Amino acid sequence: MRVTHGLPLARQTTLGIGGPAAVFADLQDLADFPEFVSLADSFPGAPTCLGAGSNALVADAGCSSPVLRMNTKGVRFVGEAVDGRTLVEVQAGHPLSDLVDTALGHGLIGLEMLAGIPGTVGATPVQNVGAYGQEISDTLVEVTAWDWLTRRRVTLDAAACRLGHRTSVFKGSSRWTLLTVVFALRKSVLSAPISYRMVAERLDIPVGSQVPPAEASQAVLAVRRGKGMVLGFSDVDRRTVGSVFFSPELTPAQVRQLEDEGAAVNRFPDGSTRVSASWLIRRAGFALGSPVAKGVRVSYLHHTLIADVGASAAGFTEAIDVVVQRVLERTGIRLTPEIDFLGDWHEGHYSTVVESTISGPTGR
Repeated sequence: MRVTHGLPLARQTTLGIGGPAAVFADLQDLADFPEFVSLADSFPGAPTCLGAGSNALVADAGCSSPVLRMNTKGVRFVGEAVDGRTLVEVQAGHPLSDLVDTALGHGLIGLEMLAGIPGTVGATPVQNVGAYGQEISDTLVEVTAWDWLTRRRVTLDAAACRLGHRTSVFKGSSRWTLLTVVFALRKSVLSAPISYRMVAERLDIPVGSQVPPAEASQAVLAVRRGKGMVLGFSDVDRRTVGSVFFSPELTPAQVRQLEDEGAAVNRFPDGSTRVSASWLIRRAGFALGSPVAKGVRVSYLHHTLIADVGASAAGFTEAIDVVVQRVLERTGIRLTPEIDFLGDWHEGHYSTVVESTISGPTGR
């Protein structure tokens, strides 16, 4: 484990925003985790866990609590579930994109629609990461985690994780640090049914069709690249967290109205019907590339927020507030930020929207 004092956290996030960490620990071997526990014990409060920093906005003041970068890597095939699926144990710091490729290479499905999503495997249960018809809840079996309340390592099954739409028992909680994740993946020569129109159109097939898993994954990647939502693909939109806002849940009346307007409305595994936040942002009159706050603009490729020259946490939260208020005024629907707000956020310094949604110390 490498420990650094005063490390600028802006370098550790894809937004490139944030002040320094009082103590920054880079953990590459899970066997060294007890050393981090001892380090964290010398500070008040719970530590902050940071994966690849692709879903995190760090406060301008930085973070006075210890910051743990989960950099542990490894994939193990550990047997079969009772339904015949293959059990795969993955270290929390392992890149999600690499796990997707590994599963495809072994002829396993269940993660193929998650291609191109940045971040680490350990963050996926926190957010119940999902895209294009698949969610982590479809394949999660259990996690091992350090419980800072009881001060012991615990194993939680999928039910105990309480996975919902982009949420879980871990979201917004400082109690847990995830260490390993176990998935159950199925052998198949065909992908899950293609349920999203844009992916089906890319494949030139009807919605609901199945294709070889690698083809499905490549189609998802192509769609994501077209939106500027693959890290490193677009130089002009490289400082991004992808989706800044949750897709809001709709009432039946709102569903009918928005479908008549051609909105991107989709049914989710939890039974909810939601509209794309990016569609609402466009509907509210935000043009691609338009400035929203100092150092923050709309992407040139997709209706989401991008950090630019001069960006700060204060400016980014101001931009969030502007988008939320204008979307509410124009559509009657309130957006909620889905990114994790890490570090020392001082009341009254940031927008009221952000102060009401600061979610605690678990960044992707």
